[in-house]
Amino acid sequence: MAGEIALLGVPSCAGTHGPGQEKAPAALRDAGLIERLTAAGWKVADHGDLPVVPFRTDPAHRTSQNLDRVAEVVEAVAVAVGDILDEGALPLVVGGDCTITLGVVAAQIARHPWTGLLYFDGDLDLSVPETTRSGILDTMVLSHLLGEGAPELYGLGPRTPLLPASGIVAFGHDPAELNASGRERMTRHGLRAHPCTEVTAPGADPVSAARAAREELAADHDRFVLHFDVDVIDSVDFPLANFPHFNEGLPLNVARDCLTEFCSAPQLAGLVVTEVNPDRDPDGAMVRILVDALAEALGGALDARGRHA
Repeated sequence: MAGEIALLGVPSCAGTHGPGQEKAPAALRDAGLIERLTAAGWKVADHGDLPVVPFRTDPAHRTSQNLDRVAEVVEAVAVAVGDILDEGALPLVVGGDCTITLGVVAAQIARHPWTGLLYFDGDLDLSVPETTRSGILDTMVLSHLLGEGAPELYGLGPRTPLLPASGIVAFGHDPAELNASGRERMTRHGLRAHPCTEVTAPGADPVSAARAAREELAADHDRFVLHFDVDVIDSVDFPLANFPHFNEGLPLNVARDCLTEFCSAPQLAGLVVTEVNPDRDPDGAMVRILVDALAEALGGALDARGRHA
């Protein structure tokens, strides 16, 4: 229904580098996320949290750690988000690690095949088990969406690949983090990617770049999911992410402005927030800043819906 957000927490560390992210949904609620969204004009339906999945290493499967647990979480997310979409609400899914976006996209594609993905992330996540060093599956999200990697993940949705490269625009990644395998995959697929070095280059206008990126995706997709990994923000400014990027990424104010621009698109069909680690924020100050940014950005989304109703 118009003007309703459905909040879903996915407190999972199944696919990530260490503990902490399983606490993010509770921390965001405690920081007033629902109240701030309500004050911005949204009706908020809280769908609660999926089961907690704590961090663990998986020495028996070093190149695809915890693949079975990640697949279970992705499937559960797809079911829960599918129910939200069937109700007509806008999904706001808060994790948890980046692999949850696979489930969100799968649910969207099952109902709206022309859904795209705007990947607002400090990394392109183009690793695969065959070339990985870490075996951490949230470094492989775009690869799995593109139909490469572990079949247990890339085959979970209604089609393979879940998204062609033409259905993805990446924004804000640090190109220094992209290894040779990832560069080859990006080139081979023709993935559209706008690195942080381009967005913040001297003379660049980050908000205009964000607008151009979302319009690029919306040109041939009638809706898109926005994946927002907080590690797109320079860790010197905002060390909340589970995987730090010190002296890399976007300044905090730039990331906030770009997030607001992305959410102002009438094609916004869902928002996924990932990599929030409350253990890095003992007094809760950064989580409150994030809640402010989300409320501001989604307030703009509500305004856009009103203008295009």
